[in-house]
Amino acid sequence: MAAGGPGAGAEDDRGGLRTALAGLTTRGRSFFAAGIAAAVCAYVLGQSDLLRVGLLLAVLPLVCAAVLYRTRYRVAGSRRLSPARVPAGSEARVHLRMDNVSRLPTGLLMLQDRVPYVLGPRPRFVLDRVEAGGRREVSYRVRSDLRGRYPLGPLQLRLTDPFGMCELTRSFSTYDTLTVVPRVEPLPPVRLTGEAKGYGDGRHRSLALAGEDDVIPRGYRYGDDLRRVHWRSTARYGELMVRREEQPQRSRCTVLLDTRDVAYQGAGPDSAFEWAVAGTASALVHMLERGFSVRLLTDTGNSLPGEGADGFAGASQESADAAGLMMDTLAVIDHSDGAGLSRAYDVLRGGNEGLLVAFLGDLDDEQAAVIAKMRQRSGAAVAFVLDSAAWTQGLPPSAAAHHSVRLLNEAGWTAVAVPPGVALVDLWRQADRLRTSTGPAPTAGTTAGGWS
Repeated sequence: MAAGGPGAGAEDDRGGLRTALAGLTTRGRSFFAAGIAAAVCAYVLGQSDLLRVGLLLAVLPLVCAAVLYRTRYRVAGSRRLSPARVPAGSEARVHLRMDNVSRLPTGLLMLQDRVPYVLGPRPRFVLDRVEAGGRREVSYRVRSDLRGRYPLGPLQLRLTDPFGMCELTRSFSTYDTLTVVPRVEPLPPVRLTGEAKGYGDGRHRSLALAGEDDVIPRGYRYGDDLRRVHWRSTARYGELMVRREEQPQRSRCTVLLDTRDVAYQGAGPDSAFEWAVAGTASALVHMLERGFSVRLLTDTGNSLPGEGADGFAGASQESADAAGLMMDTLAVIDHSDGAGLSRAYDVLRGGNEGLLVAFLGDLDDEQAAVIAKMRQRSGAAVAFVLDSAAWTQGLPPSAAAHHSVRLLNEAGWTAVAVPPGVALVDLWRQADRLRTSTGPAPTAGTTAGGWS
């Protein structure tokens, strides 16, 4: 980005000169006033030498303002975020770079970058004279405990002349966005009743061919077994082709996040809703790492990464892209106006969705019954139920929360009540121990396996 650009019209030049004159410093205004006063006195007294001094004092600030105005087009700046996506509570570094693309050295440069107040105070830097074609680089750190998308910029630059007569403030037109995503907590691998384990021992495979005539070849990739080379297709296509004899079927996992406004109380980074969002992010990342095809579903019925492939993440590269998309969505997700979870149930009831992991707020008997019916459409179902009222007071879950948990467990879920401030990793293991002690039988149409 550059401060201004060449080719401005005469009207723009006149407006810019007025702006430059308005940027005269106290020193510049004093010199100009002293010059005018000296010129008047010289005229009255008839002193030609005093007139020369007065003209010098009056013209110097105007010359500095004109030169400073002309150099405004030849200073370029850029910003780089490292990283552009950062977990809540972690720091990101912002690198600023200023380039003097003119043939003349600059005067004193003062930089100020606009940042939201939640990221910290506005950074300010003073740069000494930058030689022709030279550059200066500075950096500062930003940090936020609140997830969200925060604009950085535009960058403001104050130019000063060597005599300190004039200051000209310019704003660059571009800005960057820092995405603060929820904290992701590493989760241990556990085993619960459910379907196949992504790419683990329980995965299923389907044959892609029944005979030599049914071969579906693909291009050779580094590491492929040469015994799988299909010479007939190689001769036909003119490049090395291999047989796709088996295609792994990735197990599916749906992570359901309850965002209803009526289901949560309190706000801030330590609220129940923020815990649910962070837990959802941790479960999504964990399941993707374990080889599952994963999607994010909310109570509104919206799912990510999209409607393609039934809304689930696909191959490895698609999983990485889907993870970024889901994390960006969780960075800005907010409460919904809905009062029920029926829309999410409508999405799930279309077929067997594999593993279901739910993060739920306050539930009444009606919504608990809707959640219980989701279990029938899933190979395994794990729920983390929050009592937001008890959470805001720092108390253990109430009898109502335990009642909802009991209803879900009776419907075949592995449900756990979430006490305030407990780490998800502990509840993750608790859900595994609960399954081991109670041993809920899988519903019809599911297979025994594990989830990791």
